[in-house]
Amino acid sequence: MKEPGEWLDIGERVRECRMAADMSQEELASELKLDRTMIAKIERGVRRVDALELARLSAVLQVPLSYFLDPPPLVVSRRTELADDTVTDASRQSHRLAVALSTWLADIRQLVGTGVFTPPAIERCPEPVQDASSARRAALWVRECSGHGLEPIDSLMSVCEKLGQLVAVVEVPGEGASLVEDDVAVAVVGKHGDPGRRRATAAHELGHLIVGDEYSTDIGVHASRDDREAIIDAFAAELLLPAEAFHRGVRTGEGARREHLVILAARYRTSWSLTVRQAVEAGAIARGVAKDMRRRNPTRAELMEAVGWAPQPDLETVRVPPSFAHAVLESFKRSLITGSRAVELMRGQIVAADLPVRDDADCEL
Repeated sequence: MKEPGEWLDIGERVRECRMAADMSQEELASELKLDRTMIAKIERGVRRVDALELARLSAVLQVPLSYFLDPPPLVVSRRTELADDTVTDASRQSHRLAVALSTWLADIRQLVGTGVFTPPAIERCPEPVQDASSARRAALWVRECSGHGLEPIDSLMSVCEKLGQLVAVVEVPGEGASLVEDDVAVAVVGKHGDPGRRRATAAHELGHLIVGDEYSTDIGVHASRDDREAIIDAFAAELLLPAEAFHRGVRTGEGARREHLVILAARYRTSWSLTVRQAVEAGAIARGVAKDMRRRNPTRAELMEAVGWAPQPDLETVRVPPSFAHAVLESFKRSLITGSRAVELMRGQIVAADLPVRDDADCEL
C-alpha cells in the first residue's frame, strides 16, 4: 500500500499531465466517467486510485502507466512546473518531452535489469568547454572520436551512442530533451520536426552532454541560459557541418558561391539556415551576402542535382540505438520480456509480426 506522500506525488503527476493535455478537470472527469470532485481529490492526493483507474488515466492522458507509478528522474524535476495560471503551449510540450524522457530512462533501466544490456560509457571532452570557440573544438573532437573527421555524419544516433548518450525518437510534440542520471545519459528527439531540424536537435542534446548544463558545467557560473544555449548551438553547428568543409573546392581569395553551399547542405544534410550560418563562421561568405542567401532556400530538385539523390532523412525509421534494439530482441528471444513489451520498447521501429516466433508462456516481464 502506498504512503500518503506517494499518493500526493501521483496526484501531482496526474494534474500536470492533464494540463499538458490541455484538459480541464471537468473534461478529464467526463472521459473517465467520474465526478469532477473526484479528479480534484486525486490531484490533491486525498483519493487513492486503483489499477484500473490508473490504466484509464494513462490512456486518456496519453502517457505511459509507469510514469504515474515510478518517480521521475530528479533532473527532470528541475524544469519549470506547470501551473494553472502560467501554462502555455511551450510548457505543455516541455512537459510531454519530460515524460517521454523519464519513460525512456525507465525502459533503459529495465533492460539493464535483465542483464542483457549495458549502457555505453560516457565520454568526456579532454578540453573544458567555456565559450563558442572551445565548443567548436569539442565538436571536432567528437567527430574524431566517432571516426568521421570532416566527412558527413550519416547517423546522429550512432554518434551520440558512441559518446555515451542513448537517443530515442518519440511521438510527442516539441524538439528534444536530455539528462544524465548516474552512469546513464539519455535524450529524446521529437519525430514531427523536419529531418534537418531533428538532426540539429540531436546534435544540440549531445552538446548538453559534452558541454554540461547549469548544474554541472565548465562554463562560468556568470553565463546566462541564453549564453549557454549559444555555446551549445555553436557545438551543434560545427558537429553537423565543420567550418573547414567550406574551404574544400574553393579557390584562395574567392568566396563560396551559392551552388557550393547547396552541395554542402545536401551532403551534410543540414538546414539551409545552418549552412549559411556556418559559411559566415568559416569566412566563406560575408554577413551582408548571408542575409540575401538565407532567403534563397534550395529546392528539392537542386539538392538532388547537387549530390545525385535526395538526401535521406535521419532519425526517422530508426527510433532507438542499435545496441538497445539488439538487447530488446535478445531479451525477447530469452523470454525475459513479452512480444508486446518488445514492440513497445522499440518505439514503432518494428511491429509484432517482425518478431521471431517464440513461446511466451514462461515470459517474466
